[in-house]
Parts: sequence; structure tokens; C-alpha cells
Amino acid sequence: MADKNNRVIEIPARLTVRELAQLMNVSPIDVIKRLMYDGIIATINQTIDYETAAIVASEMGFEPREETVAVAEEEAALAGPTPLWERLYAQEDPANLRPRPPVVTVLGHVDHGKTSLLDAIRQTDVAAGEVGGITQHIGAYQVEHNGRLITFLDTPGHEAFTAMRARGAQTTDIAILVVAADDGVMPQTVEAINHARAARVPIIVALNKIDKPTAQPERVKRQLSDLGLTPDEWGGDTFVIPVSAKKRIGLEDLLATILLVADEQNIRANPNRPAVGTVLEAQLDRSMGPTATVLVQNGTLRVGDAVVAGTVYGRVRRMLDSHGKPIREAPPSTPALILGLSDVPTAGDIFEVVESEKVARAIAAQRQQEREAQAARPTRLTLDDLSRSIRQGQARELNLIIKADVQGSIEPIVSSLSKLGREDLKVNIIHAAAGNVTESDINLAIASRAIVIGFQVTVDPAARRLAENEGVDVRIYDIIYELIDEVELALKGLLEPTYVEKTIGKAEVRATFEISKVGRVAGCYVLEGEVRRNARARLFRQGEQKFDGPLASLKRFAKDVREVKAGYECGIGLEGFHDIQVGDILEFYVKERVAQD
Repeated sequence: MADKNNRVIEIPARLTVRELAQLMNVSPIDVIKRLMYDGIIATINQTIDYETAAIVASEMGFEPREETVAVAEEEAALAGPTPLWERLYAQEDPANLRPRPPVVTVLGHVDHGKTSLLDAIRQTDVAAGEVGGITQHIGAYQVEHNGRLITFLDTPGHEAFTAMRARGAQTTDIAILVVAADDGVMPQTVEAINHARAARVPIIVALNKIDKPTAQPERVKRQLSDLGLTPDEWGGDTFVIPVSAKKRIGLEDLLATILLVADEQNIRANPNRPAVGTVLEAQLDRSMGPTATVLVQNGTLRVGDAVVAGTVYGRVRRMLDSHGKPIREAPPSTPALILGLSDVPTAGDIFEVVESEKVARAIAAQRQQEREAQAARPTRLTLDDLSRSIRQGQARELNLIIKADVQGSIEPIVSSLSKLGREDLKVNIIHAAAGNVTESDINLAIASRAIVIGFQVTVDPAARRLAENEGVDVRIYDIIYELIDEVELALKGLLEPTYVEKTIGKAEVRATFEISKVGRVAGCYVLEGEVRRNARARLFRQGEQKFDGPLASLKRFAKDVREVKAGYECGIGLEGFHDIQVGDILEFYVKERVAQD
């Protein structure tokens, strides 16, 4: 906040009128009046950008500066998202923690029997109800084995698993990788392994369809070993359990292994606190209204609790278990369908119980404002950002996703990039595969804070839109050594961002005015494009350039403005330059970072 002895204020890229008033220690009414004087009608809670706020602050006697990102924030961003489990239990007293059921996600190649396996475990006929036997939704179920519960998440695949992680949800303790013994490791199997590794969860392999005459379990184990999943019977640390979903073979061994791995993980939670967890799926039901399937990850959720999930709030009016039966409470690791929300939340949103519905409503409103502000300023990690952070000693690792035109191109690229790492800066290849860049790759990049590197491939339109919206850096190369060189320069902290100039407008000086304490100001007519307050200008006189620099002021009828379109007159002051004459031509331009194709 500003005071009379310090007139310098740091303004973020976006803030509300109220927040700007608080920064300047003035009444919001004064700020609103100043905005109205500048031709902008705004309410006290309306969000304005930096340029508008800076003009208002200048007019009210302050020196605005754009807020810089704190070092701690940059370090956190480069380190990647903190797993949800750590955020949930970091401040818990160990004495309050109790063992909870493990949460298991089933992943694998399409048609290798993921849903059939879960169907056999639950002794219900889920697969028969699916279109073509392929999972079409995200379900959550609990089964009991030897008196202990296990929670299963049945997903449409690793894409949905990672899409939820990309939104901040770390729902899984253990990943079950289903591999068909007669088919072996397939491209989607490799992707599922990489997605599970990126989530840093242990992997148990369910070697399915061993009852088939064409099954070759030893061949599949060799394939898995080549991918770093060495079976425990071969001296590795990956449990590979032979099963048959169709003939119900090996299911007891699989469940026992899940509980064994869970015990090694020491999975615990505090059941005696307000609930917090993740929205698995949500929809608008014609008869029940907005509903959400949630996974309670800490605490106990009860009917009557006030909850907030992302930007949605409400009170739990009714709660159903995974079998559709009403329940009054849901302890840790329990999936439940809840009713009573104000709207449909987003899958992956974190939900939590708060003191009252009034508090929930206020939190939801605040999050909505933050989400709108974040949408205008997406979090982005690029090679340029990494290079800068390395120079400042902040970066610890570089996560990469590699996509190449053919499998033969992947090995030399991965091998070369892996050698670039050093002791204090590790290069992690999160995923490497042949094919174009897809939405699945972008979701994995979002969840893992990774950069996507493509070699002689294209970016799918949907993937490009998602990357642009989420601020994912996608770089495409045609020559391998250029790819390697650019990553190496980034790791050495030598890579500098590349900018290009973009001309946005042109104006003619038709009059000049001398203003005391300011100097000479040009009365201009905008010939082409537009003039922006944050642009730079070049002044030409009879074809010779006389000035190149920022604008000192931009006015219309004595009012400071942000931009003036072609066909209108305006007053322009140039920073530190007063030799302006009638007939001079001003050319306006901005600098934009070069987009990577």
C-alpha cells in the first residue's frame, strides 16, 4: 500500500478497482470517478488491466510499476505442482493419522481388459453396459478383501487420468497397468507407463488373458523389463501378477499385492477433520439437479456439510455410495455422489468442507475472480523462462515430452538430450513416442510442468488450442542438431527470448503545442491502424528517422487514453524528445515474442 512518503506502487497484470484503491490508500469512489473521467465505467469489483490501472495511478500522483513475479513463485512453478497428498497432510499431526484404503487407478492399452478386470473384481457386469465394451465414463468403486477396503477408479484411459492431474488433482496411490498376455506391450501401454511415472505412483502389472492359447507371458515380461518395469521374480521391483478376468484367475493375488504395496506406502489420513478431496465427475441430472462424484481424500464428509468445489458451492443434501445406496458419511478414500450444489463443478476440482454455506459462497466468488484473472495471465513455462531461471540459480530439473515422426528418430534424440543434464539440473524425459502432438501430450505437459519437443511432426488443431490456452511451450524442429543445441543453450542459461517488431499504426503531425513543464506535444491525425499508450514510436522527417523510443503521453481532448484508432485526432508526447515539427510522420510498433511452431 502506498503512503505520502512513497508514491511508487507495484501493480499486477490484472486487479479489481477495490484492490487498486487499497494499493494507493485512497477511496474506491475516487478511483471510480477517475475511471469515469477517462471514459471507463467500472464497478468496485470489476477487474481492470495493468495499463488502465497505471494511467489512473499516474493521474492520481503515483508512480506505477508492473509487479514482478516473486522468486519463491518462480521456484515453485519450475519445481512442478505439489502432489495433492502432500498438500492435504503436510500440516496434519501424525498422531491424528489413521490407515485408509488405497486408491487404485486402472490403466492400459485399449481392449486389454481394464474394465473386464475391474468387473470381475467387483463381481458385477459393468462392461456389458458400455458401448462396444469400451469404458465411456469415470467410475469409482470400493471392494473388500480380507476385511480391508480398496477403492478403484475406472477411467477411460491415461488421458483422463492425466487430464485430472493437469487440473491439480492427484487422486491415485497405486496404478494397475493391464497388459494382455497375448498382445504384449502396445503404444498406449507405453504412454500409460509414462503417465503413471509422471504421477510418481507405484505400478503393479496385471498380466491379463493368460488363459488364451496364444498367451506369451515371458515375452511380455521381457518387453516390460526393456521399459524399466523389471518383474520382481527377475530381481526387479515391479510386481507382475498373471490374471484372467474372464476365468477369474489370479484376482486374489492381485488384491493381496495391492494391499502389500499400500502397506509399504504407509497410506494414512485423519478421519476426524472436515473433508477435503477431488471431484471425479459431475453432471446435471434432470431429476436431482447438479450432482458430483467426489473422492474424499482426508477427513469425513457428512450430509449437511457446507462445501465448496472450485467455483461451485452448496450444502450436501443427500449422499449415495458407489452402489447407489444412501449414506450419511464418507470417510477417507470413499467415493460418493453428492447432491445440493449450486452448479456443476469441473472434474479435477478440489472440494472442501467449510464453516457455512455463506463462507462457501464467498470462497467460490473469490475463486471465480481469480480464475478470470488467471485466464488472462496463464501460467507458462518456456525454454526462455527456464534459461532465465538457470541464470538466477532457481531451476532444478527440465521435464520434456518428445514426439518424433518415426520410432527410429526417438532414440538418438532421447539419448542426446539425456546427456545434457548435470548434477544440479536433471533432464527428465517424461514421455517419448512417435506421432503428432496430441491433446494427451499437452495434458501430460500441463500436469508435469513439461515442455513439448517435436521432430518433423505437426501439432493437432485441438492440441494447439489447448497448448495456447494453458500456456504450454511446444517447439517443433526439422533438424536434430538444432533441437539439441537449443535445449543445451537453455540448460546453460544462454538462451534469450526472440522478439519481432510489429507495426500497428501511423500518424501525421498536423500541429504542435508548447506545454509548461512538459515540453512540445504533437497534435496528430491517425492515418492507419492505431496508436497505443504502451507502444514505441519512430519519428520520420522527409524520410529520415529522428527518434525511436516510447511515448510519454497519449491524450484525446485533455484525457489520457490507452489507444486511438485510425481517423481520429490525438495529442502525443515523446519520451525525452521535443524537436517535433508539423509534417513529421510517426510510426508506431510493439515487440512480440516469436511464436514457436
